[in-house]
Amino acid sequence: MTVEELIIYGKQFIHSTHAKMLLADLLGINPLELLNHLDKVVEPDLIEKYKQKVDLVKNQKPVQYVIGNVNFYGNSFFVNESVLIPRFETEELVENTLNYIDKLFPNKNLKVIDLGCGSGCIGITLKKKISSLEVTLLDISKDALEIAKQNANSLHTEVTFLENDMLENIEGKFDVMISNPPYIKENEKIEDIVKNNEPHIALYAGKDGLDYYRKILKEAPKHVNEKFLIAFEIGMDQKDAVMNLAKESFPNACIISKKDMQEKDRMIFIYQED
Repeated sequence: MTVEELIIYGKQFIHSTHAKMLLADLLGINPLELLNHLDKVVEPDLIEKYKQKVDLVKNQKPVQYVIGNVNFYGNSFFVNESVLIPRFETEELVENTLNYIDKLFPNKNLKVIDLGCGSGCIGITLKKKISSLEVTLLDISKDALEIAKQNANSLHTEVTFLENDMLENIEGKFDVMISNPPYIKENEKIEDIVKNNEPHIALYAGKDGLDYYRKILKEAPKHVNEKFLIAFEIGMDQKDAVMNLAKESFPNACIISKKDMQEKDRMIFIYQED
């Protein structure tokens, strides 16, 4: 079979974009390059692998887990069922955090902690963008930390790893805290493909979805320097609740909410200037 015939085959069962992503990954090329190889005859073993991968996606396994990696902020991050799949909204969190760091900290020799790091995409990206940062990746999951370590190694990024339940019983202070914590309510309806594949420990956060914001913000005052930045990704209906929690812990800080590109409230920034 040719590349074109395999694309046609895949599109019978799964979304066209996913069919192209799977085939391009097996061929070791960018999906945009497939057009230049439509007449190429594909080896039988790759045809069989492609059909197996199409079948996995057809049966509701996320294409990112099938391929095994995700492009995040221009870098390829290894992912599997131990970690949440990085999403566009989290790229926006990173982008806005970089802007705040530029605004608040002319001296970039900062201590940063990524709370609930999962694949490590947030902390590793910050380190790659600002090499002078001293970054710690923290997660309660050993399996998630193994994935984060693999990503740090493959992306040649020097960071520190810490297995812990958020800020409980840790030492030291930080200039920047950033987190995309679990924030889904325990009875909230979510897509089956997410519920049935992604780790629940990275998704659910109690009856109101706020457990981890409470946990972090309760301990945060003891672990930030006088001048600090805390950056959160939030659920699109959680702005007021998270801002109120932030005000309780940091009554004198600036607390800003930001919308994502879909015009949904998805980020909270808490900071104290000089």
